[in-house]
Amino acid sequence: MKALRVLVLVHKHLVPPEHASASDAEQAEWKTEYDVVTALQKLGHEVKPLGLQDDLSVARQAIKDWEPDIIFNLLEAFDNIVMFDHNIVSFLEMLRMAYTGSNARGLMLARDKSLSKKLMAYHRIPMPEFAVIRRGQKVRASKRLPFPLIVKSLTEEASLGISQASVVDSEEKLKERVTFIHDNIGTDALVEQFIEGRELYVGVMGNHRLRVFPIWEMQFTKMPNSVHHIATERVKWSVKYQEKHGIQTSELKDLPEDQRQRIQHLCRRVYRALEL
Repeated sequence: MKALRVLVLVHKHLVPPEHASASDAEQAEWKTEYDVVTALQKLGHEVKPLGLQDDLSVARQAIKDWEPDIIFNLLEAFDNIVMFDHNIVSFLEMLRMAYTGSNARGLMLARDKSLSKKLMAYHRIPMPEFAVIRRGQKVRASKRLPFPLIVKSLTEEASLGISQASVVDSEEKLKERVTFIHDNIGTDALVEQFIEGRELYVGVMGNHRLRVFPIWEMQFTKMPNSVHHIATERVKWSVKYQEKHGIQTSELKDLPEDQRQRIQHLCRRVYRALEL
């Protein structure tokens, strides 16, 4: 593999310290950024991490001065606004820069969960029924959406705002949770049918030819059966909570091959439908 100059775009507060070690990074907020930078360096590439917050001219100047071959994009927001993430990619495209990750249109479609669901419905991809409750809109239970339901932010990611209380079984609890999303998360609310199941994750990569990675599962080895086994905000981000409830991820092993292939095929369809 040819050695490349790789400019890694990261959030300003997540730039890994220059002389950090693997042990330093183990519990650090910037562990992902450290892992990406060190992995690229081990592959023989010349790597430069660049922190951004609210000024794209910093990136433009670095591209002009350093002349990277490709941008490794780890930004998930611009100026702490997640809805602006696709604009960063549009900026790179206007500079004619090669970059990793989804294109701007794919990011925009995937960011709005209701829009992505409408596209999947058009392509006849099965999914839970849903409704969007905008801020300022009156909350009413619908016969089309029988309880239990799960209430999420329409546009946020990483399970922000999701807890055990997100699963509701009455109109009163539905109103409470939608109000929480509106007031505390500051976004419109997505209300979906809640379907008990397993937390599975499938990575997909590629442009014209797609590569679908093995299925991974989040396991709740010490979580009592009296609570929902779902990827809440604490499950994803609290190390103490993960240790207490035995939260871990591993490659899925106990699934028949035909079901495995069906899941991976479905993920390909979603990837293509959203033009990621």
